[in-house]
Formats: sequence, C-alpha cells, structure tokens
Amino acid sequence: MTNNKISLVELIQIFAQYRNNIIVNIKHLQEDYQRTGIKRVKGVRNENGELLQPWLRTENIDNAEYVGMGEFQFNRNTATINMLIKRKVKLAKFADQTPTIEVAGLLVNDLNSFNNYTIVSDGKINVKSLQVKISSKKAFDLLKEKGVLDAEDFDFRAEHTIELDKLPLVAANSCYSSIHGLFNELAEIKVLTSIISAHLRNESDVFVAGQLDEFKKHYLSKNVYINFPTTNEYADIHEALVNGTLDSRLSYKIDIGSQDILNLSKFHSAKKFLNRMYRLYDKITGEIIIKPTFAIALNENLAVRHRLLSSRTKIRKVDELMKPIFDDFLGLEQNGIVGGILKKVGADTLAQLLQENLAGKQISKEEMVAALTTANNKLEQYAENIYQDKISPLVFYIGCTGVLPDKMQAKPMTTEEAVTKYPNLQFSKDEQQGSFFAVGDTILSIYAKTEYYSKLISVGV
Repeated sequence: MTNNKISLVELIQIFAQYRNNIIVNIKHLQEDYQRTGIKRVKGVRNENGELLQPWLRTENIDNAEYVGMGEFQFNRNTATINMLIKRKVKLAKFADQTPTIEVAGLLVNDLNSFNNYTIVSDGKINVKSLQVKISSKKAFDLLKEKGVLDAEDFDFRAEHTIELDKLPLVAANSCYSSIHGLFNELAEIKVLTSIISAHLRNESDVFVAGQLDEFKKHYLSKNVYINFPTTNEYADIHEALVNGTLDSRLSYKIDIGSQDILNLSKFHSAKKFLNRMYRLYDKITGEIIIKPTFAIALNENLAVRHRLLSSRTKIRKVDELMKPIFDDFLGLEQNGIVGGILKKVGADTLAQLLQENLAGKQISKEEMVAALTTANNKLEQYAENIYQDKISPLVFYIGCTGVLPDKMQAKPMTTEEAVTKYPNLQFSKDEQQGSFFAVGDTILSIYAKTEYYSKLISVGV
C-alpha cells in the first residue's frame, strides 16, 4: 500500500486494543515463520547425547485454522517484538496417547500452551504479513483509515492480509519518556524480587507439598502451567553450524544502567548474595548452616547474622546496593527500604507482616507465603509496566534506527573512555566492544552479541 499513515508500533497498539475482535490464521503464520533462535525440543539428553522424551505430551484440543490474536510484548533490551499466542491443550501419555484428566485433585484436561512468535527481530521484520479476520466494524474502520486494509466494506467473514513489511517500524515523530532514576528503581525491585522468589522456590499459597510433587511429576508448575524440560534440537552445536542447519547473527543489546552499575545482569542471585554476606545458624545450638538458602530461612528456629568477610573479599557497588535491602528484609537493620518498595507497588500486607515479625509476633508460614506470593506478583508487574511503558519503546527505537532520539543529546564513549570517567563500571567480554552514552544519571550501553538460530522453516512451533 502507498497510503500508509501508521508505523508498525502503532499498528501493534491497535492490535492490542482490539485483540478480542481479531483472529489470526495460525497455519499461514507457521508456514512462513522463521525461528530467531535455536529450536528447542521436549526432553533431556543422556551422557551419550541421546534425547530422552518426557513420558507425557500435549495435544491441541482443537486443530483450528484460526487462533485468537496474541499478546504483544517488546523485548527489554533488543529491538524485538514478540506475539504470545495461547492455545488450549490436554496432557496425554507419550507411549499410547492415553489422556491425563486429573493430577493432585485438579482437572488438567483444559490447560494452556504458550508459543512466542517473533514479529520483529533486532530491528528487522521477521513476519512479513498476518492473515486475519476482524469481527469489529470499529476495528475494521480504524485499520482501513490507517491504510493497512484495502477492502472497501466490512465483512466479518472475509480474510484480510496485513502487510507488516510495508510499514515503517517506528514513527518519525516518536516521543519517549525520561529514563532518569529508572535504573535504581528497577535495581531495588530486582533485588527484592530475587529475595522473595528464593523464599517461594518450593512453596505455594494454594497447594501443599504433596500436590507440588505430583505437579512436578506431570511437568506442571505450581501455577499449573505446562513446564516440560527442553533442550537444544542439536546435540552438537558446532556440527550443526558446519552442516548448515544452524546459522549465526549479531544481536544488538541495548541496556540501561547507572554511573556505577552497567546493567541489571551485574547483580548476584539472592542465594549467592546470602552465602556471600551472611550466616544462618540455629538459635538453640548455634550450629552454622553450611549451605544457606532462603527456603530454609522460613524455619522459625533459624537466625541470621553478618558474615565475617576476609580481606580478599572485594565490595563492589552492586554489593553496596544489595546489602541494605537484604539487611532490612532479614531484620538486621531497620532502614525502611523494603517497606518503602513494597508500599510503592501496593504490597502493604507483606510490609506489615515483616514489621510484626521483627517485633516478635509469630507469623504462620501459610500467612507469610501468601503475602510473599502477592508481593512478588505486584513487584514483577510494576517492573514490567516500567519496561513496557518507558524503556522497551526507547530500546526498540534505538535498535531500529541506530541513533538516540533527538532529545537525548549524548556523545558515544568507548569502553576505555567510560572506564576513565566511571571507574566503578564492570564489563563483560561482549560489553567491552560496545558504545556507551551518558544520558543524565543513566548510562546507555549498546553492544553486539552472537546469537544462533535454526535455519529450517518451522512448521509447528
């Protein structure tokens, strides 16, 4: 079409708004779809590299030609947009296709499978077109007005081809929110989420331990999502590259950080930081727990103290940010950081329970697990909103255009220049080859990383 009045990003916003009124021809999508990563298959490999299949498999409840419009999501640090499509499936034995109806007292004959289709990959169109049917005249009229439909009249029976590769990826006049202060906010949320997730590793606010064991045996998560073990399709990556079934490409990563911490990947896991900086011990015997975890920290007979650090332990800026949050959560220092974060995201119940626990009130494990679960969900959603509203659109723009928005006036720095100016920054091997921009209190980093992908066209993702 030559009369386009819309960018791909704007089109996806319309899709998201009217997703309940648009269905997608899934067979057409799969026929033309090219993977952007290495195909993964269900199962695990033994020591000989042989694939061992799970004893269960999934089967689509319907074999329909159309599925509901998926949910769109911008990648957090590449110019990539994925469409997540949900389909109803049932579990069946791999050996004889006998259906599995019930697990741990729960019906499992109406589960969901989730498949991601990459619409844009690293600033390049990966899906050239979508074939859709539209049930809303309002949606039809809007898409027609924007120049992506060539049909004259609304017909809910008609299939329309929407050419994605004919659209500019971003609008020329795109505006972006300030990213001032966002990294520190996300960093605090990441640290607290890591602590809470570690507590909840083998806990559920709905099911008991025996049910969780049954779920695990049947490849179900504690949230009753399908969770098969998967492995790369190719046992030998080098061999697949040589015979041409795999290929590689450069993926450009765009991260935000502070003048002290380059990005969120620099943070330790909660378990590692607990072991690095603290000691768990039995209140009665004083016995030190050799391999401390937050899961056993829920045991009321255990206490925690700071670990005596050796002279060889280097304290970096990541440690300085994480320690006050851990100290507050563990009750070693009442600095108010954890309560402030929790109240900001609406997780007041956990904030209250932590205060009561610190004051000596006995809190039941069930009550604490329920509060931790609710807080974890709210923290993750709060962070996701920041990414989708403020960071991912900026990342997408930079990844597609190769430049910063006009309002962001910053000169590129090499690794050497960045280290000279900001000596606390730590760089991975890939990051050392990147470019860096100081935008207010934020450091934007852009660097390339080699990614591998299966060259074969997939026919049933």
